[in-house]
Amino acid sequence: MKKKKIIISIIVFVLLVIFVGLAYVGNYFFNYALVRQEGIVTEANIDPNAPQSVETYAEVVNKEKSKEDVSKWLEEVKTEDTTILSEDGLNLWGKLYFQEEKTDKWVIIAHGYTSSHEDIQPIALNFYNKGYNVLTPDMRAHGNSEGKYIGMGWLDRKDMLLWIDYVLSLDSNSQIVLYGESMGGATVMMTSGEDLPSNVKAIIEDCGYTSVQEMFEAQLYERFGLPPFPILNAAEVVTSIRAKYNFDEASALEQVKKSKTPMLFTHGGNDNYVPTEMVYRLYEAAQCEKDILVIEGADHGAAPDVDPDKYYEKVFSFLGKYIN
Repeated sequence: MKKKKIIISIIVFVLLVIFVGLAYVGNYFFNYALVRQEGIVTEANIDPNAPQSVETYAEVVNKEKSKEDVSKWLEEVKTEDTTILSEDGLNLWGKLYFQEEKTDKWVIIAHGYTSSHEDIQPIALNFYNKGYNVLTPDMRAHGNSEGKYIGMGWLDRKDMLLWIDYVLSLDSNSQIVLYGESMGGATVMMTSGEDLPSNVKAIIEDCGYTSVQEMFEAQLYERFGLPPFPILNAAEVVTSIRAKYNFDEASALEQVKKSKTPMLFTHGGNDNYVPTEMVYRLYEAAQCEKDILVIEGADHGAAPDVDPDKYYEKVFSFLGKYIN
């Protein structure tokens, strides 16, 4: 009897150690990847030892020219800061860029993970030059927006619906394009599966991922050489408790299957951060009118910089089918 009690005590102790260990691992991963650091999102969230992409000469030149063009544009364009309230009570911030003459053409541009509205100003400028009013929100837990936990597109899809409503409050006749890069690409794809107003005419996603689960699986392997089990399983439990979503449900792949909005899928051919193969599966899954563009030689988020002429020609020729 005494021996049996000892065995049971050992088993309970081992299980307790495992439970505590998994809880620690889950919280560590959650804090590392999904918690805003000291009120802002910084590069501290990202592994400093991760392999960095090597920019081509053309990419460097194009980026520098783009910075100069954006700087001049910001001195002249009429802008306005605005806020909306999320469903869970967060103040979400955005910047508007208005055309000099009235237009019903609008684009809402969603930035990527650990980024902000400033990082997508080159894209905003290209749309502005094509006659669009532009709205660049800071995603929850990024930039000037409130929020402690990063939504990875899933929580942000609900915020995007509110930004669409905001544009409609400014212009009931608006023709709206949704554009997103990386996490922003996942956001607009996840939004595409929701019940959208007819004013949303088209969606452009650049280098978005299939699902949060697959994105984190790829990062665990690429950065640390680790398998998803049990780290992601533990992290998902923590995420569901603290941030109120889980990795499997946060699926752009499943959302595009429900989309009725025309969508252009773009990606870099050398993307190791969000593997290029994901864009082909997303494209195949989409049941809406669709097209695809892969820029060979481009790393993550670099497609517009590696070959801007080819990239934007494709974007605006696609939009020309749906925007008057």
